[in-house]
Amino acid sequence: MAKVHNFSAGPGILPQEVLKQASEAVLNFDNLDLSLLEISHRSASFERVMAEARALVLELMGLSANEYEVLFLQGGASTQFYMVPLNLLPQNGTAAYVNTGEWARRAIKEAKLVGNTKVLASSEEENFTYIPKEYDIPADIDYLHITSNNTIFGTQYHTFPETTATLVCDMSSDIFSRRMDFSRFGLIYAGAQKNMGPAGTTLVVVRKDLLGKTGRTLPTMLDYQVHIKGGSMYNTPPVFAIYVSYLTLLWLKNNGGLEHMEKVNREKQETFYAEVDSNPMFKGTANPEDRSWMNATFVLTQPALDEQFAAMIKEANISQLKGHRSVGGYRASMYNALPLESVKVLTSVMKEFAVKFG
Repeated sequence: MAKVHNFSAGPGILPQEVLKQASEAVLNFDNLDLSLLEISHRSASFERVMAEARALVLELMGLSANEYEVLFLQGGASTQFYMVPLNLLPQNGTAAYVNTGEWARRAIKEAKLVGNTKVLASSEEENFTYIPKEYDIPADIDYLHITSNNTIFGTQYHTFPETTATLVCDMSSDIFSRRMDFSRFGLIYAGAQKNMGPAGTTLVVVRKDLLGKTGRTLPTMLDYQVHIKGGSMYNTPPVFAIYVSYLTLLWLKNNGGLEHMEKVNREKQETFYAEVDSNPMFKGTANPEDRSWMNATFVLTQPALDEQFAAMIKEANISQLKGHRSVGGYRASMYNALPLESVKVLTSVMKEFAVKFG
């Protein structure tokens, strides 16, 4: 079979070796002659996976187990939109948000159900084509919530806000893609399905000293402390999704960690954006200084040629390049597992398109 170049925005591409290991585990996990899908989550074999996955998260982030807890939960990042204020926002407190796209907007909506919520800045008036930078952060807020990468609109934080408040970040679509000082964040969450694993589990990394201070009585399944006490197994966890995430974390570590990943991702985005900026047939939709390394959004300068470009994409075995309806055009999602080769195939098609129709 010809290689498919998978630019899906999510669920996203996974490393081939991870897929092979996961497929083998479906048939025979840990030499038990049992499938990963049919073993007990309380078995010693899976408890080891859970413990190692949590340890790998802290290792890759450079965080201490004395200060931070790692959870693998269910419900996607969308459930975290509600869990975060429930667990961090005191009854008479104030949460602050920056609105940089659809997922930030949904997080704001859920936070307003819990308590006092301020939107400090928004780029909605320009269809989220940039990251707001000039705004005041009140000293009396309980936390500031941001979304590090905006999958739909193709923008990304390249520097984070300076604040004495607890910084909370939805990193669903760029987690583990680059180096950063993760200790700046009080809570990080990320749906696995864009850059870490398959759909079905959500990573939460939370500083221990932030919890248990809201004065609220929380529903059991929405209480981080319950899940911490249960080791992410208060209820039956999504075993397969966690195992594949564990394999992906191991792949990251064995391939040079975040330093190497940042180098590779930098080369991919530089290769792609150089073509967009030099090719008169294409135009990027995001502010250049805020462009995402993970989700590059672009349009044709001659929309009437959309059908011809789509045919060339298909001929080159390029998959899932269509942009979100909110932006239109195209979106090249260049997650960790996407090889540079795939980006070069796409840019070569763009060059050929310009020669043919420009």
